[in-house]
Amino acid sequence: MRKRLDSLRVQLLLLIIGSLLVAQTISLWLFVDERGLAVRAAIGAEAAGRAANVALLLERAPPDLHASILRAADSPLARFRIDPQAAVDHLDHRAKGAVEARIRSLLGAEDSREIRVELHEVERAFPPMKMMPPQMVAEHKQMMHDKISGLELTLSIALAGGTWLNVDTRFQRPPLQWPVFSAVSFGLTAALLIGVACWYLLARLTWPLRRLAQAADSLGRGEEREPLPVAGPSEVRDLTDTFNRMQERLMRTVADKTRIMAALGHDLRSPLTALRVHAEMVEEEETRDALVKSIEEMQDMVERTLAFARGMAISEPPETVELGKFLTELKRDMVDAFQLETDAPLQIRLRPNSMRRALRNIVDNAVRYGEGVEVTYTREYDRALILVRDHGPGIPDTQLEEVFEPFFRVETSRSRETGGTGLGLSIARTILRSHGGDITLRNHPDGGLLVRLDLPFSQSFNHQERTRS
Repeated sequence: MRKRLDSLRVQLLLLIIGSLLVAQTISLWLFVDERGLAVRAAIGAEAAGRAANVALLLERAPPDLHASILRAADSPLARFRIDPQAAVDHLDHRAKGAVEARIRSLLGAEDSREIRVELHEVERAFPPMKMMPPQMVAEHKQMMHDKISGLELTLSIALAGGTWLNVDTRFQRPPLQWPVFSAVSFGLTAALLIGVACWYLLARLTWPLRRLAQAADSLGRGEEREPLPVAGPSEVRDLTDTFNRMQERLMRTVADKTRIMAALGHDLRSPLTALRVHAEMVEEEETRDALVKSIEEMQDMVERTLAFARGMAISEPPETVELGKFLTELKRDMVDAFQLETDAPLQIRLRPNSMRRALRNIVDNAVRYGEGVEVTYTREYDRALILVRDHGPGIPDTQLEEVFEPFFRVETSRSRETGGTGLGLSIARTILRSHGGDITLRNHPDGGLLVRLDLPFSQSFNHQERTRS
């Protein structure tokens, strides 16, 4: 799961989806606020219209009808009354302009009476109106079962004779409603944007990068590959083209160095053979033996150089083999037997001949300097481990790394029969590193030397394993 979240494609998709959600949330919040403002303006205009009409009606009707007019104008959330004082005693209110303009437009442009407006938020029960009919009182109690969290608008309109028409009206904030159409449109937009456009664009971006990563892994294992096709965005095309040039230069450099070493070792054979012939013609025995011995040492060094050059060669094509079967065949082909403990089948990609040569060198060293050689293999995460242990004297800790140097021998004699050539471990490490792996040595706590070889699985095989799991 964590590897999927680390994917560039998944992270970009999550970023796009998150951005869409944030944008949709902001738009919904703005929509709800605009809806509240629209409802507030509509209710304020309606209350202002009713108040202006009642004020005109009261001024034109006889005083004995005023009480009936006020009762008729009352509602569960609106109260009209005539008082000697204005209910609004201060004038600085945010809704005064719009409401007052609405009232004056209904009263007439020439009307200059004083109009006061007050608007504020409330959260408390609204008592029933005085002289409210029983059915309206019951309706009011049903509506006021819970406290209202809304707005209260108070109007004070000056009447003829020095009295004031005071109007108290309250209205609840509009409930938050989920906009179904907006949600559906968001879902369709996200599906089209992500499923079609983004997925195609991200695939066009990530597939060349994935292919480039596989090619880099293959190059690290020494596999020769054709140049990658240049595709994708301009940055990815530049990266692919740069990788192709780098791969060509590296392969050419390695091939040139290997060819030079092989040619040098080969060309030295002829003059050394001629020197050997001339040395054999020396009559003095002591001088002849010294010359022949020096020439033999030089020929030995040439052969070692050629062997090391062959160990660096990486022209063999890689193959996918089953590791247990590969080690079983190696055991059968070797003269000096070793104990092999097989494990679950492991498919691994390697160059069989080169890897067989590396393992032969390691096992031969273990047989030469130790006894009871044991070979085991297992899987550790995305790598295959091969462990070779002997029960010999081991190697001093200070020389565990030096033994990989060319021509270095722990055995200090100059005899090839007892000390070997000093190139076996060096060639083995070169082969392992050309596969993208490595070799490490350590002395086992119970005695003997433990050689650890680790090899990476091929990326294609890893991908298949993850798909099955």
